[in-house]
Amino acid sequence: MKTAKGKGTAKYSKEVLKPVDDRNVGKRKAAERSSKRQVKNVKKAKKDPNKPKRPSSAFFVFLEEFRKEFKKENPNVKAVSAVGKAGGAKWKSMSSAEKAQYEAKAAKRKTDYEKQMKAYNKKQESTADDDDEESDRSKSEVHDDEDNDEEGGQHEEEVEEEEEDEEEDDD
Repeated sequence: MKTAKGKGTAKYSKEVLKPVDDRNVGKRKAAERSSKRQVKNVKKAKKDPNKPKRPSSAFFVFLEEFRKEFKKENPNVKAVSAVGKAGGAKWKSMSSAEKAQYEAKAAKRKTDYEKQMKAYNKKQESTADDDDEESDRSKSEVHDDEDNDEEGGQHEEEVEEEEEDEEEDDD
């Protein structure tokens, strides 16, 4: 069996195998990905540097002390992951009685954090109220000025008419 050979058949089979439209598909996908990345960056809000940091959990309180001990025992180990793995293994092996002291420290830090957050929120509310009052005042002053400018002639005419009416009543 012989296949058909010729310029027309080869040209036709190549077009079927590699359409021109496929080249643009990758570019469109890349463009969609970049637009999604831009949207993610826009959503992030700025953090307030004065806001209190959340308290660490009992495990992280334990890890603070464990790091010091681990570095004294193993001064050559520089990897953070090694300290974390060793600390995690020791935390799992500890009994609940041994963990209690760290849980108490974490609870104390949590109560301190809650007090700081209450004070922070009160301060934020008071500054927000002050800003609102100032902006309300400035808006009303602007509106008053606009009203006087637009109705300046009309307002003066009304005052003159009232004065004339009063003079007529006096006569």
